[in-house]
Amino acid sequence: MSVAIIKYNAGNICSVSYALQRLGVEAVVTDDKKLVEQASHVIFPGVGEALTTMDYLRAHHLDELICNLKQPVLGICLGMQLMCQHSEEGDAKCLGIFDADVRRFIPQKHEDKVPQMGWNSIHNLRSDLFKGLKGEPFVYFVHSYYVPLNDYTAATTDYILPFSASLHKDNFYATQFHPEKSGEVGETILTNFLNL
Repeated sequence: MSVAIIKYNAGNICSVSYALQRLGVEAVVTDDKKLVEQASHVIFPGVGEALTTMDYLRAHHLDELICNLKQPVLGICLGMQLMCQHSEEGDAKCLGIFDADVRRFIPQKHEDKVPQMGWNSIHNLRSDLFKGLKGEPFVYFVHSYYVPLNDYTAATTDYILPFSASLHKDNFYATQFHPEKSGEVGETILTNFLNL
């Protein structure tokens, strides 16, 4: 097994790498097209802002690379949002892997805080990513934007409104939450991804 973490101007790459090390996997962090294409599994992490990140991906031809990958790909947080069609964050045209748009949370009442930051449960689990998880497990979120429920929703979370906690289409998997920061549940999800 060879795992590539796509290197670009985004945060949380180190925490993903450390989480894989805890599972006994040494990933290569790279923007080298050949290394990414040759990897058995690819992780597309992200903490940052959609428009500037998409500009960077296009300038370095990483947008075409990601869309054309055939092996299992896991987008995390901003990575998941960038795999959609469009984001309200910076009015960004994204990769278009998932036919869904990214919207900003609009608080409905005083206690609604944006960003959502902390632990929340996921339910309606419909992907091999969640194999072996029971009930409504808790995972860790940090985000101000969300993907509405759609045909590719593989897990649901409720915060202000129900939204997609995970997406799945063909070889592309994605989580709005951070599996690398979600304890044993996150380790199970990452292990399931590596076993795809």
